[in-house]
Amino acid sequence: MRYSTSWKDYELLDCSDGEKLERWGKIVLVRPDPQVIWKTEKLHPLWKKADAVYHRSSSGGGHWELKNKIPDFWSINYRDLSFNVKTMGFKHTGIFPEQAVNWDYVDKLIRDENRPVKVLNLFAYTGGATVACLKAGAHVVHVDASKGMVQWAKENASLSGVADKSVRWIVDDCIKFVNREIRRGNRYELIIMDPPSYGRGPGGEIWKLENEVYDFVSLCTQVLSDNPVGVLINSYTTGLSPAVMQYILGVNILKKFGGSVSSSEIGLPVTQSGMVLPCGATAVWHR
Repeated sequence: MRYSTSWKDYELLDCSDGEKLERWGKIVLVRPDPQVIWKTEKLHPLWKKADAVYHRSSSGGGHWELKNKIPDFWSINYRDLSFNVKTMGFKHTGIFPEQAVNWDYVDKLIRDENRPVKVLNLFAYTGGATVACLKAGAHVVHVDASKGMVQWAKENASLSGVADKSVRWIVDDCIKFVNREIRRGNRYELIIMDPPSYGRGPGGEIWKLENEVYDFVSLCTQVLSDNPVGVLINSYTTGLSPAVMQYILGVNILKKFGGSVSSSEIGLPVTQSGMVLPCGATAVWHR
C-alpha cells in the first residue's frame, strides 16, 4: 500500500466502528467510513472533543453536528501546496488527503522529464493534482463538470501561488471534452483521472464506473502525445480492484507505447493503531 508520511496539517488520529477521527489543521472532525468495520475501543481523547461530527441518515445523505464553532472554511498545507477545506454535504471536506501520495508521484514524473509536459486532469474536483502539477512546472488543463468545484480549484491554485502558471480551467463533461480534444488534435504527455463511481451526465445519462472505465480509458489514450509520460487513474469503487484497472491500462497502452503498468491501494497512516487505513486504489502506466 502506498501512502504519504509528509502531512503536517492533516492527521488520521483513529478509526473504529464505521468512523474516522481526523485533525484538519486545528479542527477535529468525525466522519463516517464504510471500510472501518472493526470495533476497537475508542481510546483517543479527541473522540469526545471533536469540533464536528457527520451523521449519516438512514434515508440517504446526512448532516453535520457542530460541537464547537468552526470557520465556514479554513486552509491547510501539504508541503508547498495549500488548500481551502470546509464541512460539506455527504461528509466531504473538499480534499482527499490520501491523494497526497499521488501528488508526490506526478510531481516527480514531471520534474524528471526536464521538458515541457502537458497534463490533462479529468474529473479534477478541487484541484489537488492540478496544483501539484503546476508547482512541478507543467501546463495543465483542469476539467470538471461542476462550476463550483472549478472555482474552488482556482482558489486553491491562488493559495498555492500558482494561479499565474500555465493552466486552463474547463467546466465541461469529461467525455465530451476528450472527444473534442481528439478532433482538435490536442495531445498530452500525462493524463490524470479520478472518475466517480456513479453519477449522471448533463442529459441524465447514468455513469457507472465499472461499466464505463474501459471505453473511457480507451478514449483518453487517443489524446496521448507521441512521447507520453504516464496515465494515472484513481478509483474508490469497491467492486473495481486495482488489478482490474491495471489490466485496462495495460491492454490500452502497452502495445503502442511500451513502458509498464502497476497498481496499488492508497491509504492513510492511523496514529492511534500504527496501522494504515485503505482509502482507494490507483493504477498507473508510465513510460
